Amino acid sequence: MFTEERFTTLAKRYMDMIFRLAFSYLKNAPDADDITQNVLLSLYRTNKTFESEAHIKNWLIRVTVNECKNALRSPWRRTEDLEEYAGCLSFQQAGDGELFRQIMALDVKYRAVIVLYYYEGYSIEEMAHILNIPKATAGTRLARARKNLRERMEAKDYD
Repeated sequence: MFTEERFTTLAKRYMDMIFRLAFSYLKNAPDADDITQNVLLSLYRTNKTFESEAHIKNWLIRVTVNECKNALRSPWRRTEDLEEYAGCLSFQQAGDGELFRQIMALDVKYRAVIVLYYYEGYSIEEMAHILNIPKATAGTRLARARKNLRERMEAKDYD
């Protein structure tokens, strides 16, 4: 178990990462908040010994993915208007809002690799381990996600 101070430090450091990943799966801010709380509660309660900071981060991502998969199977799952949520976010550049919408339009398996690769900085090999898929599958999903995203963005330019 962590000391309260250590847990607080870890929670502050990883809360946004957990939320982003959960939101990429669920497309719903309240559900992503619930997942974030559940994952952090699991971290607080765990007796697991972590080897390093990277081990903690990988564990948190794995738990988040599992929690999201469980939530997606729930018959009580809520949906939220993505446009309404995107409207209350602030983006650094004008095109970032559209990029966000297009990423959220991807299939969940593609959204997950985009978030892990571009926003969390994981390599293909690390993503494969975290998502419990073969390395080649992780690479293929990333390539397909990029292609799909590129096509969506180009089609949007013509609209």
